[in-house]
Amino acid sequence: MIGYVTLGTNKFKEAAGFYDDLLSVIGATRFMEMPDHFIAWSCAPNTPGVSIIKPADGKPATVGNGVMVALAVESKELVNKLHARALELGGADEGAPGPRGGDDSNFYAGYFRDLDGNKLNAFCMS
Repeated sequence: MIGYVTLGTNKFKEAAGFYDDLLSVIGATRFMEMPDHFIAWSCAPNTPGVSIIKPADGKPATVGNGVMVALAVESKELVNKLHARALELGGADEGAPGPRGGDDSNFYAGYFRDLDGNKLNAFCMS
C-alpha cells in the first residue's frame, strides 16, 4: 500500500550521506533523484521506499509530532545494526533495540532520530 515516505530536510547534503550509509545496511539504494532537492531509496524495484526532500514552499522543514517512519527488516541483528549505525552517523537515540509490547510480543524494535530530528525505527517480527 505505501509507495514511499518523504522526510523534509534542511541539511540536504548531510541527510543524503546519512541515508546512503544507513540504508545500505539493509541493501537499499537510490532509485529516484532530483538534483539538490529530492532523493528516494528502496531495497528493490516496486517496493516501499524512504525519501528526503527540501520543502517545495521554500520554508524550513519541520519534524511532525507523532510522525515516524518504520523500517521493516528480517532480523533482530539488523535492527541492532541499523540503530547502532544511525547513532554512529550522528542520529539520536529514541529507544534502544529490544522487545516491545510485553513479554509475549514478537515485536522487536530500535528507535532513533535522523540529523533533522525525524523519528524512525527499525523493527522485525520474530
